[in-house]
Amino acid sequence: MSELLSLDQDGHLNDHTLWTPAIAQQLADTLNVDLTREHLHILDQVRVFFDTFNHAPATRPLIKWLQQVLPEQDISNQRLQQLFNTGLVARHVNRLAGLPKPPNCL
Repeated sequence: MSELLSLDQDGHLNDHTLWTPAIAQQLADTLNVDLTREHLHILDQVRVFFDTFNHAPATRPLIKWLQQVLPEQDISNQRLQQLFNTGLVARHVNRLAGLPKPPNCL
């Protein structure tokens, strides 16, 4: 991981405005995930959620939002677990999107 990245104790960017797809890939490397265009579309939409509602989404609002804005991707919790190689979907999708850990998240 680059020493230039300022991360909190949970591995989230301290400043979400510094996020780039390259930083997302550095963070994704910790999950052994190579980001594709599909991953980046999801991460972009998670950032739109954050900008719209002023907080990082928990799992259910995250999935509902992605189903609305990316209907062609057939989003489900299982699909996100497969794509992002994690059972902690909301936590890691927000982390890769450069956002804070959602409230009430492990």
